[in-house]
Amino acid sequence: MAFPSAPYDDDNNGSGGLLARESAGDNAPALSISEISALLKRTVEDRFGFVRVRGELSGVKRAASGHLYLCLKDENARLDGVMWRGGVQRLNFRPEDGVEVIATGKLTTYPGRSNYQIVIERMEIAGEGALLALLARLKARLEGEGLFDPARKKPLPFLPRTIGVVTSPTGAVIRDILHRLSDRFPSRVIVWPVLVQGQGAATQVANAVRGFSDMMPDGPIPRPDLVIVARGGGSIEDLWSFNEEEVVRAVANCTIPIISAVGHETDTTLCDFAADLRAPTPTAAAELAVPVQAELAAFVADLNARQRRALARQLAQAKERLEARSQRLPQPQALLQGQAQRVDDLGERLRRALVHRTEIAGSVLARHAGALRPALLMARVEREAERLAARRLRPEMLLQRIDHARGKIEALDRLRRSLDPKAPLQRGYVLVTAPDGHVVRTREDAQARPTLRLEFADGTLDVSTATTVPQTRPASKPRPAARPEGQQELF
Repeated sequence: MAFPSAPYDDDNNGSGGLLARESAGDNAPALSISEISALLKRTVEDRFGFVRVRGELSGVKRAASGHLYLCLKDENARLDGVMWRGGVQRLNFRPEDGVEVIATGKLTTYPGRSNYQIVIERMEIAGEGALLALLARLKARLEGEGLFDPARKKPLPFLPRTIGVVTSPTGAVIRDILHRLSDRFPSRVIVWPVLVQGQGAATQVANAVRGFSDMMPDGPIPRPDLVIVARGGGSIEDLWSFNEEEVVRAVANCTIPIISAVGHETDTTLCDFAADLRAPTPTAAAELAVPVQAELAAFVADLNARQRRALARQLAQAKERLEARSQRLPQPQALLQGQAQRVDDLGERLRRALVHRTEIAGSVLARHAGALRPALLMARVEREAERLAARRLRPEMLLQRIDHARGKIEALDRLRRSLDPKAPLQRGYVLVTAPDGHVVRTREDAQARPTLRLEFADGTLDVSTATTVPQTRPASKPRPAARPEGQQELF
């Protein structure tokens, strides 16, 4: 369906027409959206090619590509912003919502959303007050995670053999630490050189702390027993690298006891709260790390002297107690007097008993001596000789017993010869045995064995039973099977 077009009315300049028409001399042709967007982009970028904007960060978001998207706002307005990855890497702080900053860059438009934004080239915190506010928020957040909990603090070693120092190798801090250590107690020092200020300083410090913590105890480089993170004094901006979150987390998670010595005595960083101990200055950190060698030697000497005095005092007291107790003991002579008297009494009794015993034995000997006359002894000898002669053995009795025993032996020998299983072999009989010596008594037992041994009177012969002998005698004798050489057939 088509709609009729109305004629163009010159009097109303086309304001009441249905179709758009260009009149003669019209110098405002219709522009496309892309054209008007390009004109606006050029106009804005030419007019605002360099601007500095102060505002509070809001909606901070970092994309996977590394670009940073944010919004700057104040009480009445807001401005979108973007910071490319190269500029983000040069930032000296971590952008967060609520931080007041001064952004430097240029205004441009984004045709995709028909709005304008600022492309930020450099971003700084707007004054020390805003920096302190950012520090307070970061401190509260990390403290809420427990990174500053005193229970996490590790005790420092009394005398570390190796000390790791994270600081700048060209500053006066490392010279002060080495000089103080050499004065107090010379120790081995391993310096991990880092930047302590400016771009990349926080990353280097965090990597150094993690590097010391990850060292193996038996590696080629000795693992430090203590780590000192040190820097000289400066403004809050100069010390800001030690307030960065990655540094604070690296210090809090370090497995080695760590001393924070950043700035002067009045300077405080978040690294101080995360460390196991805070030193007011780097020199003070060296003093806290090791004792004074001379004082330690004097202390050891004093302990040695106190030990000797204590031993001497104990010996003196023991001697006094021994003397006091020995005085209360009885004399040895008094203890032995009774026993000595008893010994004397027993000796005297023994002497009298021996004399008395000798006298009794003499009287007994004298009484028996009269009974020992030679005539009586000779008569007794003669009687015993007669008894011995009566009991002597006669030869006739022995010969009779020998003849009787010889007859019994001959009878047993005849019985042995009659029962000898090999005696029938002399009369032509054969003894059949198995190879193991078992006697074969039946025909079935013989057929069950592959070989048999025949024992004759003049020797033995091994035969094979491979050929089976039938129950009835065949008409003709079968031809024997082959048998081993030197072996004959039984059947």
